[in-house]
Amino acid sequence: MSVRSQSSEPSETSEAAHRAGFACFVGRPNAGKSTLTNALVGQKVAITSNRPQTTRHTVRGIVHRPDAQLILVDTPGLHKPRTLLGERLNDVVRTTWAEVDVIGFCLPADEKLGPGDRFIAKELAGIKKTPKVAVVTKTDLVDAKTLAEQLIAVDRLGQELGITWAEIVPVSATAGQQVDLLADLLVPLLPEGPALYPEGDLTDEPEQVMVAELIREAALEGVRDELPHSIAVVVEEMLPREDRPADRPLLDIHANVFIERPSQKGIIIGPKGKRLKDVGIKSRQQIEALLGTPVFLDLHVKVAKDWQRDPKQLRRLGF
Repeated sequence: MSVRSQSSEPSETSEAAHRAGFACFVGRPNAGKSTLTNALVGQKVAITSNRPQTTRHTVRGIVHRPDAQLILVDTPGLHKPRTLLGERLNDVVRTTWAEVDVIGFCLPADEKLGPGDRFIAKELAGIKKTPKVAVVTKTDLVDAKTLAEQLIAVDRLGQELGITWAEIVPVSATAGQQVDLLADLLVPLLPEGPALYPEGDLTDEPEQVMVAELIREAALEGVRDELPHSIAVVVEEMLPREDRPADRPLLDIHANVFIERPSQKGIIIGPKGKRLKDVGIKSRQQIEALLGTPVFLDLHVKVAKDWQRDPKQLRRLGF
């Protein structure tokens, strides 16, 4: 069993050939995949939320190193689907797994392995050729004994299902522990080849999609449990404001926040519009940081009845 302990030093890189390829993090919802992607890239590219099922698009974060380029594909959490949207999300996951060079299976250190983890591990066992790294996340939340028990449990799970882990690595993305080591261990599993993206690119997501995700992340914070699945955001347009001096540009962004039922409108808007205003302020700051320009954000809340179950509406909302 190859487990990298908390104290392992990254190996010195010799003059090896440059490598470039795709890695994806999988795991049940809220296993720390997006936070890990952001920590590796060093900037916010995937939305993070403590609500399950918040990642809907394959967000690629790009890690540039002298010896390699690691492109991270962030998939939705695989889960037992209850709606058409759920089924489509699972299809996205399986398609992604078949196309990447290495799979990182994220398992939180602070929760015992459960049916959700086993469900994913069984699926992974069916993908024979792709190397798999078990990443035990959120190590800052547990003591050494609990972590050791989790590492052993993960190793056993692999043996039971016939998965040979290329590595088992404990990390804490929030505390920045072993994140660089994880990159060091993923790189040798990539094929040799030149960089696939220009230096400086952090993601290949269209800006409009990333802006929509940041708005949705802000809208998800502090809402009741029944709402997250029901929120979709579509950016209708992003245009530079005309008649602005070159040193004081302003970007106008018009976006719609879609929910499924009229009764949810009040939850999003809040008393006297306060919630929606807070969502606007919070997401605007994130968008300005992402795009590096001042932004005027115009948000509207609209009802798209039962959009998660309607193929036509799913298409219109980008799924």
